[in-house]
Amino acid sequence: MDCKSGRWAEQILEAQHDDGTWGLMFHSMVLNQSSAKRPLTTEQSLFRLKALGFDINDEPIRKTVDCMKACLRGERKIDDYWEKTHDWTLFTKLMLSAWVKIFDPSFDLSLSFERQWSDVIGNAFASGVFNQDDYVKAYISQFSKKPRGAREIDFVDFYHISLLQGILTQEIESLLLDYIISKPDGIFYIYRKPLNKFPVTFSSKESSHYLGALELLAGYESAKDRLGFAVDWLNENKDENGQWDFSSKSNDSAYFPLSDSWRNAKDRKVDCTERVNMFLRKICL
Repeated sequence: MDCKSGRWAEQILEAQHDDGTWGLMFHSMVLNQSSAKRPLTTEQSLFRLKALGFDINDEPIRKTVDCMKACLRGERKIDDYWEKTHDWTLFTKLMLSAWVKIFDPSFDLSLSFERQWSDVIGNAFASGVFNQDDYVKAYISQFSKKPRGAREIDFVDFYHISLLQGILTQEIESLLLDYIISKPDGIFYIYRKPLNKFPVTFSSKESSHYLGALELLAGYESAKDRLGFAVDWLNENKDENGQWDFSSKSNDSAYFPLSDSWRNAKDRKVDCTERVNMFLRKICL
């Protein structure tokens, strides 16, 4: 399925600035579409373009990644937005490093930062279970300060999970995934319920976002062993034609739609089925 030339991609790309950003602020992980009064942030645009199949080989993504790299090198600022409840300098570095890694995992500054976080998480789970005191000690050792904001104290969010892929030992990775899957409030920014409990209704936006959390974890090698329960859930919810349908309510303009229009339910089912199959291919090899 080629979604790069569809009207959703065209709409986003037309709004991109010459510097690779979408103006306004960078940060916002709210999974819904903007309006004329509230245009897309750079981060929302990246999230949406990734869902539509764009990668570092596409010029719009390369321009944005180059911009984020320049910010990490201290050559420019991403924007003037600031949140006082976080260590915003460190959090900005986390956001940018995570997004750069998603599209270009070889960038040296992202690699250096992810190694710091690998040390923090490795020490936090060194006893075989997560230990908050060990986490804080390792955090202070790496960053010379105590975690004070919610996203420093609780690392289970889109950015940390993206950044830590492929760098942890197999043992620590398995412990981390078990911890995330059983966490009562899920993954911040993506799905705020426990992943070891399925959504009540399959055909729903909630199930689409639940799948989004599973897709994020699928980037870990241990996911092949840890996400088998999700395979069963998906197989149980196929229709008689072997397709999946999250319903028209799952149109959040983040994950869906992929087709130009969902006026025809057939197109919606094609979109949903393609997404589920992509996930299954990642964890069932």
